[in-house]
Amino acid sequence: MAQATTIRTELENYMELEALNISQLGKISGLNPGTISSILSGNKVIAVDQLDRITTVMRLEHGHFYEQYIEECLVNAPLNWRRVRPFLYRCAELGKLNCIEKAVELLIDNLTYSPLLFETAEDFFQDNKREAAAILYDVVASSERRQHSERLALCQYRLFSLRLGEDHSKNLQAAIQFEPFVERLDEIDQLDALKDLANTYRSLRRWDKVEEVAKEMGRKAEILYSLYSGRTGRRREEQRQPSRPLFTYVALADLFKASVFVEQGNYEKALEHNYLYADFSWVKETDDKSNYWIAQFTEWAQANIYAIKLMSGDTSIISEYVAYIKSKENEQLTAVLNLLKAANYYGYNIDDVIQQFDSEIQTFMLKQEPFGVYIQQVIADQSASLLFELGRYYLTNAKYNDGFDYLLAGLQKFLFINNQANVIKSVRLF
Repeated sequence: MAQATTIRTELENYMELEALNISQLGKISGLNPGTISSILSGNKVIAVDQLDRITTVMRLEHGHFYEQYIEECLVNAPLNWRRVRPFLYRCAELGKLNCIEKAVELLIDNLTYSPLLFETAEDFFQDNKREAAAILYDVVASSERRQHSERLALCQYRLFSLRLGEDHSKNLQAAIQFEPFVERLDEIDQLDALKDLANTYRSLRRWDKVEEVAKEMGRKAEILYSLYSGRTGRRREEQRQPSRPLFTYVALADLFKASVFVEQGNYEKALEHNYLYADFSWVKETDDKSNYWIAQFTEWAQANIYAIKLMSGDTSIISEYVAYIKSKENEQLTAVLNLLKAANYYGYNIDDVIQQFDSEIQTFMLKQEPFGVYIQQVIADQSASLLFELGRYYLTNAKYNDGFDYLLAGLQKFLFINNQANVIKSVRLF
């Protein structure tokens, strides 16, 4: 049986083939000849950056020897974080996810590596190396599953964020799996976690959960704001901050509650909550960031007040609503969808509105980037709903070719995001 070649024998064979001595190889690779001599003699374990330099000299793609590297330098050598850490970073850069999985398997049973792996995962998360980060978070969460630590909760929060996509059933599973860990997070992180959960349940149209999570977020935000808003100077600078000013989570809770009442058809209560989150007379902050968010919520409140009045059957505000959203690009998708829903429910004719926003509608069909208070999952659902409502509107008005085209496009999108309820609704209308 032939003996498996090692990185060292591969290098020796290359040097023999190219007639290179150690000094020549050192000059080409930029490595010290003494280092190369120690690697070849087996007295030194090769570092990943040294391996990359040698791989380049051998005209092989980076990562070519990584599987062998794990076996020779990680499995069959004493574990050394100073060797493992750069290897993980390099694998993440090259997308060698299978190598990351094999490397971290060596560390799973040793809890002393959990904080180190967590810090590495956080770096990957910040650098948008999502799949690499998810592997490490999953390993840390598994190793600490009996520890009830804040780090475990933060791993679950990150995994929740990384698992969210366009598939509704997977998003629901991710939300259910994460929700029990919210209370273990730092009190500041809890606000962002609850915000993300509410947005996810909103995209899934789980209005009971939206209301439940919004109430909890609003309650916690009010407590924290009352505790921290009076702090000044150094005490305020040292205080941990959520991703947005604290007062915005109080306002956001009312925004979510308003959306729940709209879905229930309770427009009076919906307006009540809209007026609540439009009122910032109680806010003490006057900095630029705070003023920006106050302006944002004021704009959203105005747009939603128009929408609620429209959905309650007030046709007099249609032209005013249309004029308002013409300059509000971030509100146009929601506004056109609201106009179509009202038109389909009450039998309005809004041909002129559809014509005015035709180019925007076509853009909405392709756009998936999050903006404003919305997240990707909400926009994916709204885009599919827009297609459905357009199809319904045209079919109702006997424009069957356009109606079936939009309806089938909406059905396809609902299938893609795995929204079963709306798939059934689309087939029924078809």
